[in-house]
Amino acid sequence: MIDLWPIMSVVIIATIVLVGIIAIWVIVKNLRSGFVLKDERTQRIAGKAAIAALVIGMYFMLALSFIYIASHAFLGYYPFDAGDALIASVLVQSVLFGSLFWYFGRRGER
Repeated sequence: MIDLWPIMSVVIIATIVLVGIIAIWVIVKNLRSGFVLKDERTQRIAGKAAIAALVIGMYFMLALSFIYIASHAFLGYYPFDAGDALIASVLVQSVLFGSLFWYFGRRGER
């Protein structure tokens, strides 16, 4: 079997560097145009998105824990590795925060 870890680690590092370069480029572009990066509205939206993502993420982690414990108790095996659950939890909370921040920003003041 082919060991894909060296290839995937290069892809992961390249993705991180690419996202960092794009983020720095957007920040510098906004600073040069005079666009305010953080104002009261943006901070309020980020706070609402963070709280909602945290609460939904906690319920997601509770559901994962329940599935993990119940499947071992009733079926006799673990359906997934604990590392997979941790990665899934981080991804769910990150995607939720990004999408809720975008949604609350587009929705306007309500």
